[in-house]
Amino acid sequence: MKEKEQKRSYSTECYNEMKLRLPSLSVNEGMARAAVAAFCAQLDPTPSELADIKCAVSEAVTNCIVHAYRDTVGIIYISVKLCRGGLVRIEIKDKGCGIEDVELARTPLYTTDSAGERSGMGFTVMESFCDKVRVFSGCKKGTTVTLFKFVKGKE
Repeated sequence: MKEKEQKRSYSTECYNEMKLRLPSLSVNEGMARAAVAAFCAQLDPTPSELADIKCAVSEAVTNCIVHAYRDTVGIIYISVKLCRGGLVRIEIKDKGCGIEDVELARTPLYTTDSAGERSGMGFTVMESFCDKVRVFSGCKKGTTVTLFKFVKGKE
């Protein structure tokens, strides 16, 4: 466990929330990223903190588009909560095929892409830009990725 995780509470009172539903189309990845960033802007994050949030959201949404629904279109559910202490809690959920082995999927460079077009770094990227990442999944039930990011804001 990271040292900063031990000192922070991830279950704090939230005071504002946004919910968004989008079809799992690649053109909507940018919309999800922009909407989450615009909502988080009220915390007055640094450009680096905002870029971290945008990159993590992009990876999570792209996973839904590419893997969850594969060759069909489903719905991506996004919930963003702003909590006390500068915590941003972003939940990205799908009701797609699910992940058979979450721990394996979180391994750097692991991919189910036999064509070799995907790097298998999605979860690694999310983890590098967030303070904590939780993943719950069930085969044929979908996946929920929760991103936790503490925003200090501009000083």
